[in-house]
Amino acid sequence: MFSYIVWNPDEVALHLGSFSIRWYSLCWLLGLACAFFIVKYLYKKEKIKDEYFDPLFIYCFFGILIGARLGHCLFYEPDYFLSSWEHVVEMFLPMHKMADGSWKFTGYEGLASHGGTLGLMIALWLYYKKTKVNLWKVLDMIAIATPTTACFIRLGNLMNSEIIGKVTDVPWAFIFQAAGPEYAGAPRHPGQLYEAIAYFIFFFIGWYLYKRSKKEQQTTNDNTQHSTLNTQPSKTVGSGFFFGLCLTLIFTARFFIEFTKETQVDFENGMPLDMGQLLSIPFIILGIACMKGGKWLKKLGAE
Repeated sequence: MFSYIVWNPDEVALHLGSFSIRWYSLCWLLGLACAFFIVKYLYKKEKIKDEYFDPLFIYCFFGILIGARLGHCLFYEPDYFLSSWEHVVEMFLPMHKMADGSWKFTGYEGLASHGGTLGLMIALWLYYKKTKVNLWKVLDMIAIATPTTACFIRLGNLMNSEIIGKVTDVPWAFIFQAAGPEYAGAPRHPGQLYEAIAYFIFFFIGWYLYKRSKKEQQTTNDNTQHSTLNTQPSKTVGSGFFFGLCLTLIFTARFFIEFTKETQVDFENGMPLDMGQLLSIPFIILGIACMKGGKWLKKLGAE
């Protein structure tokens, strides 16, 4: 007999009088806070002025939130959200129209990481157009920090008992008691935890490679100080390597971990690959392209 993990946490992390903060919201805030301080540190190390960092968080926050929300609505539930103007409104407002015609505040129930990634990329492009900071430096620095945010978001999914895995008999299986009658009672893969652990590891891989690249860059600069040659290591911030590495690692992990998860929407049943896997493939291809030759991106004028 295996001793499975019975999982039934309170969704609320803090009660402040009549106001409460859910674990999911808290995890989002912690993830964004980690990325904020990491990127701030990287801006300083890369000698980018503070005045260019200040607006970055606003661009990232709204890019991720809007992209993640629209991604969920359009990728996973288009039949519902595009069926009426009231449902279109629900795409943008954290509210749900009840059967009696009233509106209830629910928060944003449904956020897609693929949409969030796409929204972030668009937001960073707009940030570049406004500030003229080297886009590839910004993308690389954001990419180094991104796995920490992704890790906390998946921990939030775990606390919400959502995006659960398939039935299994592995000894670390979770019994998600709050997941609904169709899922509760059976031991399942904790897919959210698999992703959180993977992203935590990916952050340290990116951080290690960044620190090593800085040492190599300094050595190269010292060796070429009195020479006309000035070749830089290929894995430096601004080369596109870290952006590509982040996309490749995260979405490759997502692709394979999806095999352990239950489908999120009915139309995925019977598909050889689910929507999460299909949406991951273009990001993996883009990631590999950036790792192999990020310099070609300068052709876009984002230097």
